Amino acid sequence: MQRALADSGVRKSDIDGYMCAGGGMGRETAVDMAEYLQIQHRFIDGTMTGGSTFEFYVQHAAAAIKDGLCDTILVTYGSDLLSLQGRMLGTRGFLVEGQRVGGPMQYEAPYGNVLVGAYAMAAQRHMYEYGTTSEQLAEIAVAVRGHAKLNPNALYREPITVEDVLASRMIADPLHKLDCCVISDGGGALIMTTAERARDLAKAPVYVLGAGGSQTHWNIGQMPDFTRTSAELAGREAFGRAGVTPADIDTIQFYDSFTITVLLLLEDLGFCAKGEGGPFVEGGTLQLGGRLPLNTDGGGLSSCHPGMRGIFLLIEAARQLRGEANEAQVADAKLALACGSGGWLSCMGAVVLGNEAP
Repeated sequence: MQRALADSGVRKSDIDGYMCAGGGMGRETAVDMAEYLQIQHRFIDGTMTGGSTFEFYVQHAAAAIKDGLCDTILVTYGSDLLSLQGRMLGTRGFLVEGQRVGGPMQYEAPYGNVLVGAYAMAAQRHMYEYGTTSEQLAEIAVAVRGHAKLNPNALYREPITVEDVLASRMIADPLHKLDCCVISDGGGALIMTTAERARDLAKAPVYVLGAGGSQTHWNIGQMPDFTRTSAELAGREAFGRAGVTPADIDTIQFYDSFTITVLLLLEDLGFCAKGEGGPFVEGGTLQLGGRLPLNTDGGGLSSCHPGMRGIFLLIEAARQLRGEANEAQVADAKLALACGSGGWLSCMGAVVLGNEAP
């Protein structure tokens, strides 16, 4: 929070709206954190949609500011997921012996399907229907690791090859270890305010041009089609409100819980046709200097994934659009798309950001 305030020039006393997620994962709720941070708010939101929570917050914040419910909103997230490893009895999505599972999950838990298994089913189905290969999925991991090596704070920075990905341990067929995100600690904060107020602040503002969200299911057993996500609708709404198309986007910051997540988002958001994601990612498309640089901070696959990564997508997009990405800077970046994925490819939030006022 302190770094976000210093970066923007906003005073803490100016904050009258607050958004924070975490209560649904055994962390402090929004009201707990508001008390801890001493935020005197007149608008608060603790919506929880998993990894896409923060993209939904952008929608909610824009509406709240427009309706006069508040003027300046602080959004925060923090997690010590890595540090907690070894001290936890179990986490949502994993069945621990003797642990009682409630809600709809009780009908899936007896079959022992852990989180990675859900994404493996999506990957298997995509391979079956469209001929997608493990080599093509590996291209995504290689591209993101190439950006992580430019980030001194990334968890893994050593360059990798497609062969390295394929040689890494199989976790859930067809997903190898390097197809899976890291586990880390981490946190972030961002501030949203009116365009008028933003013009007078310390840094050039980044504008929310359009946002959209949608959900098809929550538990993986209810996913209507393993090769399609609700990003189709979320993206269509975000692009429509922004008045742009996928062809206009300079950089993408996508939730990369697994390589298959990125592939599905590329297709569903319209960067390529359904089933063509595999060929699309070949040849360095997602690398710096390529057509569509992906996750230029190193992403969840190599940099950080403290449980919910959606806030980092927005932060990196803003960094790119302000020209502050240093070695990872995308040349002349004017438009960025952040897309978060919550649950098990369940709840998608998409946000189009630009560095020029609409």
